[in-house]
Amino acid sequence: MEMVPGKILLETGEFFFGQVPAHQKEPCFGEVVFNTGMVGYVESLTDPSYAGQILVFTYPLIGNYGVTDSSTWESKKIHARGVVMSELASHYSNHAAQQSLADWLHEQGIPYITGVDTRALTTRLRSKGVIPGAILAEKEQPHHFDDFSATPWVSTVSIQEPVTYGAGDKQIIVVDCGIKENILRCLLQYPLRLKRVPHDYDYSHEEFDGVFISNGPGDPKHCTATIQVLKKVLAKNKPVFGICLGTQLMALAVGAETYKLPFGHRSHNQPCMELASQRCFLTSQNHSYAVDESTLPADWQVSFRNLNDQSVEGIAHKKQPFFAVQFHPEAAPGPCDTQWLFQKFYDSL
Repeated sequence: MEMVPGKILLETGEFFFGQVPAHQKEPCFGEVVFNTGMVGYVESLTDPSYAGQILVFTYPLIGNYGVTDSSTWESKKIHARGVVMSELASHYSNHAAQQSLADWLHEQGIPYITGVDTRALTTRLRSKGVIPGAILAEKEQPHHFDDFSATPWVSTVSIQEPVTYGAGDKQIIVVDCGIKENILRCLLQYPLRLKRVPHDYDYSHEEFDGVFISNGPGDPKHCTATIQVLKKVLAKNKPVFGICLGTQLMALAVGAETYKLPFGHRSHNQPCMELASQRCFLTSQNHSYAVDESTLPADWQVSFRNLNDQSVEGIAHKKQPFFAVQFHPEAAPGPCDTQWLFQKFYDSL
């Protein structure tokens, strides 16, 4: 594939040179974030939580095992706005791969840039926080940058109509704020009937045994309809389990506050401690926002804490079966050592 000089330009005026495909004519705008995972680029790119963002992979070689079929993806398409890499592998080796990463990005219409000093770019983002940016040709200069925080991203990735899955005695409402497919796979390991509903769907009047609130992109405070329904549902005292954005939405529904982290948590090796057992887990994460623990009501508690920055990674009600975690127990940063949370949810039904 023919490559030409390009750059990743930050709203601050800083830029980092690289190479972009010659066919890539239009600039790509988004919030520039980084992920430190060594593998998992297929799953990351198809994670709806990356909607509106330009994803910087810090691992120096990306694409060496190609792209597997869509059964391994986290959604039906790539959601990241653009991709920044140090080196894009020219060849791949994987018995299950069906195409190269470069071909997949081209097929999906996703702009990318390679040959970038991603260490320097990541250092900039770590010290100053995430920044709006653009991938563009070397001599181009954009007239504006997108305001990521102003867009209600959840509405762009949630389904439009309810969908049902599985069979079993227990009915679970799955609120889709941009759910990863592997979460559905984990829930369907149990004898459950799932009703996956749009983020703003009012299910509070329906019959159900439990509720699951999914991950998703953007500022949780934009999800006003989701929060209002959740307030009504929590009053029923039925089990509610949230992951990632689901944690922030649960906190907002009970009157707590959320805030934006400087550069977020996006990696496969975030250490989190379960406070009750004092046991530490390595977790996979992808979130920009966190819960302000000082605003949690007295009948709620912090259940998990991030050992890198001491931020909240999980909350739980002290008496009712309501709990949520910021990390992704359905992911596999190493062993599947936090998937017991799905069992906990099932046992609470």
